[in-house]
Amino acid sequence: MASATLATATGAALKSRRRMGGWVWALPPVAVLAVVFLYPLSLVVQQSFRPDTGGTSLTPYADVFASAAFREALGTTVWLAVGSTAGCLVLGFVLALIIAFVPFPGGRAVAKSIDVFLSFPSFLITLALLFVYGQVGMANGLWTAVTGAPAGPFQFLTTPWGVLLAEITYFTPFVMRPLLAAFSGVDTAQLEVASSLGARPARIVRQVILPEALPALAAGGSLVLVMCLNEFGIVLFTGAKGVTTLPMLVYSKAILESDYPGACVVAVVNVLVSVGLYGLYRMVSHRVGTNRGTQGVTSRAGA
Repeated sequence: MASATLATATGAALKSRRRMGGWVWALPPVAVLAVVFLYPLSLVVQQSFRPDTGGTSLTPYADVFASAAFREALGTTVWLAVGSTAGCLVLGFVLALIIAFVPFPGGRAVAKSIDVFLSFPSFLITLALLFVYGQVGMANGLWTAVTGAPAGPFQFLTTPWGVLLAEITYFTPFVMRPLLAAFSGVDTAQLEVASSLGARPARIVRQVILPEALPALAAGGSLVLVMCLNEFGIVLFTGAKGVTTLPMLVYSKAILESDYPGACVVAVVNVLVSVGLYGLYRMVSHRVGTNRGTQGVTSRAGA
């Protein structure tokens, strides 16, 4: 009895020491995070409650929320981010399928080049699109040279659709990279068995490949969603004057208007929208993954 009590006490002491050791190792990164990220963020939040007239009030929030420019920027930011994420998921999934399962010369080189593409700055991709589809780009130049028209028909880069195209072009590899990693773990024997049993490619993709790809899609999609919500360079370099997102509005208020409380309010809203949509996306992805897993278990049990 005494030995059992001693063993219990010793185990509790060891657990306590391990917890204390864990806290000791966790303190340095938490301190660095607090200094580098949390403290500047707290300053932004504090400034958002301090109007230029002095004191502390909700006046900056009331002024910003009453602004039509803010409401338009909020709507533009959300629909561009959601649309870009959807486009990246569809295009990235198709391209990853082709690279992973369709043999063609240079497939490995293309897969490795995706890592290089991820290192490119966003404005570089936008600049490349301007060279091709800009007002004085190659496509419009070729059109005017052939038809003799004073201007080419490709004028969409300065519209929201141009921003959407640029974001999908730039962020699609961020979806492809985790998908290719997931596809590398797919057992090709399952695909061969399904094909030998008469399953068509679309059914194989839907029932065999897609369930394996859902976690990678969730990871890539959530990353793209957050990055699109906070993208600044692509919108700026497309020259889309009629497209104002929340990051562009922060820049406009802080640099052009010197309205620092208003800029901080927009920044705080941008952070809240990013975290909220990210959480919603992860929750939906988790539910979809859970439902897929449940259906898979049920179908195997039935078989």
